[in-house]
Amino acid sequence: MAVFNGLAHTRACLDSLRTTTEPFRLVVTDNGSSDGTREFLERFPYPYPLTSARSETNGNVIAALNRAWRLTDTEFVCLLHNDTEMVEPAWLSRLLAALEEPDAGLAGLYGAKRLRASGRLVGRTVVHSLLPEPTVRAPWEDVAFVDAVCLCISRKLLDSIGGLDEGYGFYHGIDRDLSLAVVDRGLRCLIVHAPFWHHGGKTRTRGFDADPSLERADRARRDSALIRFAGKYRHRLPCDVRPPRERVRDWFKARMP
Repeated sequence: MAVFNGLAHTRACLDSLRTTTEPFRLVVTDNGSSDGTREFLERFPYPYPLTSARSETNGNVIAALNRAWRLTDTEFVCLLHNDTEMVEPAWLSRLLAALEEPDAGLAGLYGAKRLRASGRLVGRTVVHSLLPEPTVRAPWEDVAFVDAVCLCISRKLLDSIGGLDEGYGFYHGIDRDLSLAVVDRGLRCLIVHAPFWHHGGKTRTRGFDADPSLERADRARRDSALIRFAGKYRHRLPCDVRPPRERVRDWFKARMP
């Protein structure tokens, strides 16, 4: 987990992890928070083990995530946004169970079954465990990519890929990139049924209302990341994991009045 301020979200997230049935160790990299996050992590009132690292400035969040997972010594790594709350105590066990599937390489809680040639996801193919209305069928479904809000992968596989590509900037593109790196190795991406809340911490969008130029610059970074991703994986795009019958059914549903 990488954090920058947003202490209320971080506290709620870590509170929700208390009931997790699968043993785990938490690693947090703090990107220069100034809202009490540093002191909170120093006190750390939770029963599970913590490793924390701090930077004095708010640098590249992808670099912070790479730093975090490389501090682990576990067989599997789970990247989790700090603005989530886990409701299902077996959420981590379900992710790990999915990774025991034949040829499974990446598991998460939100994703899409189709990516266009441009790298954009097709909205009607999204499946997720988001509350209040999860859409993924239990226990899991195959997808083309797993969103970075929560994803689980073996440390060995992540290391062989070279970690997260830091060239994308603030989250933009890293989950699509990691997913297709997994697919390139002949492995599957899965979305698991394990209901959770995602509150949207707005770390990236903070200040947009006061300065519209920040939003325009962010949109430009998003577009640049998509172009970069589409070029890097032109041999895989478009990517669609749906069987033909499901594609036809979805096509008709999208055109129904």
